[in-house]
Amino acid sequence: MERRTFLRKASAAGAAVPVVAAPAILHAQPVVRWRVASSFPKTLDTIYGAAEVVSRRVAAMTDGKFQISVHAAGELVPAPQVLDAVQQGTVEAGHTALSAYFGKDPTWAFGMGMPYGMNSRQYTAWWLHLGGEKLFNEYANRAAGVTAILCGNTGAPMGGWFRREIQSVDDLNGLKFRIGGLAGVVMTRLGVTPQMIAGGEIYTALERGTVDAVEWIGPHDDEKLGFHRVAKFYYTPGMMKGSPAIQMVANAKALAALPPEYRECLTTACHEANTYMLSKYDASNMTALKRMLAGGVQLRQFPKAVLDACHKATQEVYAELSARNADFKKLHDHHFAAQTELIAWSRVVENPYDDYMAGTTARRS
Repeated sequence: MERRTFLRKASAAGAAVPVVAAPAILHAQPVVRWRVASSFPKTLDTIYGAAEVVSRRVAAMTDGKFQISVHAAGELVPAPQVLDAVQQGTVEAGHTALSAYFGKDPTWAFGMGMPYGMNSRQYTAWWLHLGGEKLFNEYANRAAGVTAILCGNTGAPMGGWFRREIQSVDDLNGLKFRIGGLAGVVMTRLGVTPQMIAGGEIYTALERGTVDAVEWIGPHDDEKLGFHRVAKFYYTPGMMKGSPAIQMVANAKALAALPPEYRECLTTACHEANTYMLSKYDASNMTALKRMLAGGVQLRQFPKAVLDACHKATQEVYAELSARNADFKKLHDHHFAAQTELIAWSRVVENPYDDYMAGTTARRS
């Protein structure tokens, strides 16, 4: 009642009652146009689509004054060169998986997911609330003049597609496996020959026998890429990337040049895209998996001996990298100390609840 009385009095007095202050602020801002180079093809609607979410939301929040055009892998720069393009200012930002730049410096891998590292919820907690974002961007700013904004997560990936079963550690010896970055280094310890192949070229490599096995993301995307047509055995879990986070990597100078309101809009949109990507994969993966299983795909779990051998090799690689790379060691120690605490909390309530509900669901079915 008091509010209506106030509005009537204001109207009678000829006073203007603003509905929202933000539009006036935005109208005074300049028109800004950014180009974002994606590392992903448009056919992968969820992972590529997260950057489109950012574009749409930023435009809506700025009354169309901050325009971001998204370009699929290869349109502006090849997928493996996205970070270089952002660093050089060829594009203002890139939507990419930072573990792909392991060859430049293994520290980049902490911008995505680590072998035997955090799951998606743990990674988000580490990044946003436990200092991961600040620590990583101190490195990224210094190393390449870029700033990473969390902008997607696929959730736990599958372990990959194999032409033959993996029944023991010996079965890994001599395997030509499409797996790159830090995971590839780990797998060489077990006799694997890692191959780094861009997403759009993986199917052909598997079909022609250039590789014996491939890992990508999970059922929703793997089905789109057709891996189930050329490989029979689908393995879980994807221990080499517990939480594949995707980052919007912005040129630090371009980011600093944005009006503060635009920077806030960009960060907000990226965080929305993070939720969009993870939830869409959760909603889609099981449906795709059921279709592939009905078509003859055989779901397998890696034997514990294989998981243990990979874990041991991972710790050896971590120790060696930490010994010779101070940036890697700093992020490694911080990341895995946080993981220990986050796992401890999960064991209190999340894991028991999930285990119980898994049992009740099995009984219902």
